[in-house]
Amino acid sequence: MASIAAARKSRLHNAIEGLALTAVLQSFPTFAAAAFLLKLCGNHDLVGDPGVAIFVAFASLAHAMLAVTFGPSFPAFFKTVYEPKFFEAHLSLADKITAWRTQPVASLQLMTIVLLLSVMAVVTASVG
Repeated sequence: MASIAAARKSRLHNAIEGLALTAVLQSFPTFAAAAFLLKLCGNHDLVGDPGVAIFVAFASLAHAMLAVTFGPSFPAFFKTVYEPKFFEAHLSLADKITAWRTQPVASLQLMTIVLLLSVMAVVTASVG
């Protein structure tokens, strides 16, 4: 059943899926951690400002669009951001995420993000 649905997927639908996965799984954690680090360093401009969320969202989308646009042309330069598996049309959305997660590099990226955010959360909670 999933193969029938994947076979009917248009190029535009597949490209949007790949862009969304790149933005959410690879770009968003980077910019969210950057905003969190600025907050931890005492930047008082970030307190209660909805502009931070808007910045993180737009920066993640712009970063993902750059990676998707230039990643196939310059794979050596965009190797940590562009994931070709996100753009394989024969895979469903869940299969794309599973294929990405099972790679050793992606697993290391996820562990790094989780540990970094955990440490920052503990520091934030202990500082006040």
